[in-house]
Amino acid sequence: MTVGETMALMSAERVGPLKHSPSLTLGIGGSESNVAIGLARLGVPVTWIGKVGSDALGDLVIAQIAAEGVELRAIRDPDAPTGLMIKERRTGTHTRVWYYRRGFAGSRLRSDELDIDVLQKAALLHVSGISLALSAELAEAVTEAILVARAGGALVSFDLNFRRKLWSEEAAAAAYRDIIPLADIVFAGEEEAAIALSSEPADGVGAGEGHRDGVGDANPARSAAALADGLVKLGAHEAVVKRGASGAVASVEGRTFEQAAVPIVPVDTVGAGDAFVAGYIAELLHGAPVPLRLRTAVAAGAYACLTDGDWEGLPTRDELDALFQIEPVTR
Repeated sequence: MTVGETMALMSAERVGPLKHSPSLTLGIGGSESNVAIGLARLGVPVTWIGKVGSDALGDLVIAQIAAEGVELRAIRDPDAPTGLMIKERRTGTHTRVWYYRRGFAGSRLRSDELDIDVLQKAALLHVSGISLALSAELAEAVTEAILVARAGGALVSFDLNFRRKLWSEEAAAAAYRDIIPLADIVFAGEEEAAIALSSEPADGVGAGEGHRDGVGDANPARSAAALADGLVKLGAHEAVVKRGASGAVASVEGRTFEQAAVPIVPVDTVGAGDAFVAGYIAELLHGAPVPLRLRTAVAAGAYACLTDGDWEGLPTRDELDALFQIEPVTR
């Protein structure tokens, strides 16, 4: 189960400045629904909870998520429109995104609108730091969803997903440290993990301001492992640090696991982190060991980068090994 905001997405059809693009394509995007779609394609039954406007863009969000086999608990807001993001493909490898979301429907989900019965039956709840930044009422709803799901026996997955346009590092760090102890699995990029640890004393776990730019350790993988260990020390059961083209590092039950990325030439990297999360969670719910979770995660992330769009390129389970010739791992 996931809880969060999904917006309509308008994307330039060709590379170059947006002002010279003659047309835009219309779709959807949102971190939590991207993860939900990724899980559905990998055979995991999944439900998305969110709020959209009573408008045509809200219709689009609901229709496209449902078409991917995701169950929905979508609340329609008659007083606020569905949020919008616009994507510019400035170069073949660089994308810029503008968001029109503050005060829009997705940020107005309230605790009393959550489907408590469904949350209590979840095996795992996935949430994102984006929701914590959008509004106080959405942050409260996400926290309530975590508490309800945990009370029902669910695992909790938390992706820090820092967005500089939404809030400061200081505000994000404080919110992260409230949620991380409630999470079983924490996902973070290297910079995001450093933000969460920024007010912690530098005690050998990689915390502190100096860690943000890799100062103090000539081995980047070891530095990432220290960040993952630091997140565990904040209260998470396990932590995964996403390193993009350099792969990923996980800290689980006192052990460190490393996984190289699948080498690709990316088309659009937006959504790769969500695909990674979906791959890891899918294998976790299947009872797979950590190495297979990470391998599926990097494969899913690579697939997401090979097509335009936040989620359109996400793989099905039978595609995971074929394209990248990843050696099968015994479950």
